[in-house]
Amino acid sequence: MQFQVRALATGKLVILALDATDEPDARRQAAAQGYTVLGVQQERAPGGLSFGGKRFPLVLFSQELLALLEAGLSLVEALEALLEKEGRSDTKRILGGIVEQLYEGRPLSLALQKFPREFPELYIATVRASERTGDLPQALLRFVEYQQQMEAVRKKIVSASIYPVMLLLVGGLVVLFLLGYVVPRFSLIYADLGSNLPFMSRVLMRWGQLLAANGLSILVAVVASIAGLTWLFTRESTRSWLLARLWSIPSLGERVRVYQLARFYRTLGMLLQGGTPIVNALTMSADLLQQGLRARLEAASARIKEGIAMSTAMEECGLTTPVAQRMLVVGERTGRMGEMTDRVAAFYDEEIARFVDWFTRLFEPLLMAFIGVVIGGIVVLMYFPIFELAGSIQ
Repeated sequence: MQFQVRALATGKLVILALDATDEPDARRQAAAQGYTVLGVQQERAPGGLSFGGKRFPLVLFSQELLALLEAGLSLVEALEALLEKEGRSDTKRILGGIVEQLYEGRPLSLALQKFPREFPELYIATVRASERTGDLPQALLRFVEYQQQMEAVRKKIVSASIYPVMLLLVGGLVVLFLLGYVVPRFSLIYADLGSNLPFMSRVLMRWGQLLAANGLSILVAVVASIAGLTWLFTRESTRSWLLARLWSIPSLGERVRVYQLARFYRTLGMLLQGGTPIVNALTMSADLLQQGLRARLEAASARIKEGIAMSTAMEECGLTTPVAQRMLVVGERTGRMGEMTDRVAAFYDEEIARFVDWFTRLFEPLLMAFIGVVIGGIVVLMYFPIFELAGSIQ
């Protein structure tokens, strides 16, 4: 995730945009680069970083710039056209600053570096590599496709989780209605029966009597608990702890690892196809990995610097699967490593999609059955004394 770091460098205040797993990691990265850290703030921006409460539309900017360049406009003309049609003051100021830098004779990558909050290092590296080959439109196209592919995987996971979440929400509301409204009224009806009720029915009725007597206090306690849990789950340390627990589950942990490797290889492929050297590309892609995998990548990078083939180094450090390792070997033989790493990412994406589809097909019926059992159990326990009374009358 992205962090904005305010720091001092040779007595001057600078603002850095760093990819890090958490706030301490962002501080370590800035300190390793020789900066004195003053403050760290997390940013949210899958397709553009936050700016003044709004997000700079990085993907849209790239698509529009690509269209204008392909139409035959020069880079400065295209940026001026975007500047003229822009209505938001923040975005207009950024585009104006870029055009001003270009008029001063600076390359586009250096102009983008003046706005680290809006243009991440990955984007700047892609543009810088294209300046060496003179093919900026192709670099922009690769970045747009990269963002779209990353977003497609995320949307697939989110869409698969919507139905189970809705089931839990509706089922939870029904259970709360039964326990908070229906059961207390049934408890008043059965109050005179006392110990003649079955044990589980007595437990349920006692719960109803407790709610009837202390409803407001219990409601306040529930709301406070929900607020506390919500705050807890917004903490980076909590999310890191949960992620570590997921990694410890054999089957699920492997899927999380595959998901991170897919993002890593997708980014690596884009950088390699753009002409970025392999070691630099590995370094820039490292922030997409969890801390444990990042340590393995550092070991693999050291092996590659020693002259070991990338496929061998990745396999030795546990950063491939058998199929992916064979693809990397083919990439080394044909000299198309960028294309092959992109295919590795596509292979991993398909594997994740199959797992998500299988898991949702299995989990949704189980969840429905569980909610049905809970609701049905409450209803049966409420009406069981009536059934017994009807039987005794007969």
